[in-house]
Amino acid sequence: MKLPGARAIFWGSVAGLLHTHVTYPLALAALERLRGRRDPARPDPAFTPRVSLIIAAHDEEEVIAGKLENVLALDFPRESLEIIVTSDGSSDRTTELAEAAGADLVLDLPRGGKLSAQNAAVERASGELLAFSDANAYWEPGALRALVAPFAEPDVGYACGQVAFLDAEGDNQEGAYWRYEMRVRELESGQAGVTAGNGGIYAVRRTAYPFLAPSRSHDLNLPFGLAKAGFRSLYVPEARAEEKLVPDLDGEFERKRRMMRGLLDIVVTDRMLDPRGYSPLYAFQVYSHRVLRYASPKLHALALLSNLTLVRRSPLYALTLLAQLALILAALLPEPPNRLLRLARYYVLVTLSIALGTWDRLRDGPPSAWEKSEGTR
Repeated sequence: MKLPGARAIFWGSVAGLLHTHVTYPLALAALERLRGRRDPARPDPAFTPRVSLIIAAHDEEEVIAGKLENVLALDFPRESLEIIVTSDGSSDRTTELAEAAGADLVLDLPRGGKLSAQNAAVERASGELLAFSDANAYWEPGALRALVAPFAEPDVGYACGQVAFLDAEGDNQEGAYWRYEMRVRELESGQAGVTAGNGGIYAVRRTAYPFLAPSRSHDLNLPFGLAKAGFRSLYVPEARAEEKLVPDLDGEFERKRRMMRGLLDIVVTDRMLDPRGYSPLYAFQVYSHRVLRYASPKLHALALLSNLTLVRRSPLYALTLLAQLALILAALLPEPPNRLLRLARYYVLVTLSIALGTWDRLRDGPPSAWEKSEGTR
């Protein structure tokens, strides 16, 4: 590798990594100060559209009754709420317990994947708004009313709430990362709209709902897909839910690796990369937050390889190589002794999950079935 080319590759890779993790959130904060925010509508007690709340479940007998008790306690008119449990090939008592706990409709389906189960529920749903929740996500009483409030504005197609992860004892740092991610989404929402959601608490306008293939993801497909259809996607922090965190980082790594297996199809086939249909600001957000983030494994590899070429040219490159090797070493420690090293290990393994998930996709094809993460029920 020639030196001028190595320098360009090194500094270009570093710039991409710094932008997606640091300067992009700072740019959003600066935009908020310059342009202000475009906030969603506040909850209006008179706005009570018909909502179908869909809970996809696979072998959830441990939590499904508690989940339905939680839903029935929501501060929302019962006559305007349809509760649907859609069972994706459960082999336990999920459907029986869901019926007994008060679900309006329980679908007992063959195993086909989470998206297939959700699509089947949407076909039977009667609501003008579709709300979705995981079986292990518990909503605060006012969460649904806050979640549907933005849909009083006709250009809102999607809204996601705030999930607080309950820290279990272990070394998973997802909770710390998630707090950072929620702040970035709040900044995005105040500008052109969020670039991703979460599976624990979100809603979609029924007329805008796309029937996605089983390998796709509502969290990633809906915000950018609806932007191309002319809708805004918002983050509503007042719509709060709680979930248990995967206790250990190895379990979190496997969960993210499974999630990333469908990434190639979403980014390329579903045209996340294609800016047509985006506003200029939303394109900036997608490329900064999503595309560069998903390119992080490649950017890290290029930064390391080019740094090896440059290391003898300047003490600066010796220091940058040392910093990269220290990050890798932190990831190899089985039990990091402090939180900083645990965060470093978390970052490396999550970045690696993107690369390995993509490799799994190329080797084994797109995902279909889903597995619940151990320790989250």
